[in-house]
Amino acid sequence: MAFKPANKLEDLQQFGEFGGINPSISDSTTYTFLTAKSMQDTFEGKTEGCYLYSRHTSPSNLNLSEALAAMEGTETAQVFASGMAAISSTLLQLCNAGDHILSSRTIYGGTYAFLKHFSPKFKIETTFVDITALDRVEAAITPNTKVLYCECVSNPLLEVANIEGLARLTKKYNLKLVVDNTFSPLSMSPALLGADVVLHSLTKFINGSSDTVGGVVCSSEDFINQLKDINSGASMLLGATMDSMRAASILKNIRTLHIRMQQHSKNAMYLAEKLEANGLKTVYPGLRSHPEHKLYKSMMNTQYGFGGILTVDVGTHDKANALMELMQNNNIGYLAVSLGFYKTLFSAPGSSTSSEIPEAEQKEMGLSQGIIRFSIGLDADIERTYRIMHDCMVQLEILK
Repeated sequence: MAFKPANKLEDLQQFGEFGGINPSISDSTTYTFLTAKSMQDTFEGKTEGCYLYSRHTSPSNLNLSEALAAMEGTETAQVFASGMAAISSTLLQLCNAGDHILSSRTIYGGTYAFLKHFSPKFKIETTFVDITALDRVEAAITPNTKVLYCECVSNPLLEVANIEGLARLTKKYNLKLVVDNTFSPLSMSPALLGADVVLHSLTKFINGSSDTVGGVVCSSEDFINQLKDINSGASMLLGATMDSMRAASILKNIRTLHIRMQQHSKNAMYLAEKLEANGLKTVYPGLRSHPEHKLYKSMMNTQYGFGGILTVDVGTHDKANALMELMQNNNIGYLAVSLGFYKTLFSAPGSSTSSEIPEAEQKEMGLSQGIIRFSIGLDADIERTYRIMHDCMVQLEILK
């Protein structure tokens, strides 16, 4: 039977303390114990269902974690104060000094900076590879490799990772497959395809209102317990704790995620087809011209489409900037980083979200300075949006 992530979310029944249909928000940093022994047992990890201290977890954070684990089909999850906190904590938990990480060459700029510049401080090295070429991935594995890291749909080039193929490699070489699924929630279920750890920046599509920063690690109960261990857990010791109020807010928003992702995908598909027909170099996994279109279709939960992100190459950095300014002035959306908002957001990733990657490496991976990344909004009249966008491009002579 096909996995239906929205059903898993809908099936959760979480009551408030006084029978409210929304779970009560826990606004406490610390929790009482009825006996001194139960406190001692909790510190020693011998009890379940007892709350210790909100840096460890809280009822509100646990409710959100439960929902996200259900959505991804993992045993459990742990929420964090940001997506980068989830990523960095995971990698530091899995790796020790002398270990090696094999990463996709096209990833979020913050993740690239962490792997390229920060983790070497701890003698953890990273090799960046073309994640779409399984033979190159396998050739780059070393005896010290511990983690294979990728994004389901890469930021910003929208390369699609063969999760099942990568999972076979990680099993063969006893590695951990860590997958960032921020661009494709509901549409992709990496854990069911073989990923050991699934990450999200909750800031983006999952929250959907660009008012909260958050992250999550979805994995086995064993790994989440490692993260939360009071003596050696990256979550506990690095302290990137999500605020309970924010967790409650995201939990409310996640209930509409399935509707939002369907509309994001529908609108993105419409625009991608139109812009490609206009002769623009358009990249979107839903287009048959996308190199991994068939691969994406073979892995996706079809009812949620191909996601809300597309890119268009308008040739030069100056043209990209001029077009984004004109589109903002014509109320198509906002010239802003991030994604998943109800209005369209656009940015030139070479000088913004991927600016941490040196220009020479950007060129090598195919990241042109003329590329605009669009996070397509929930527009009710996407045909009107296209007409305005087309007029902007004609005005700047990008189209004739």
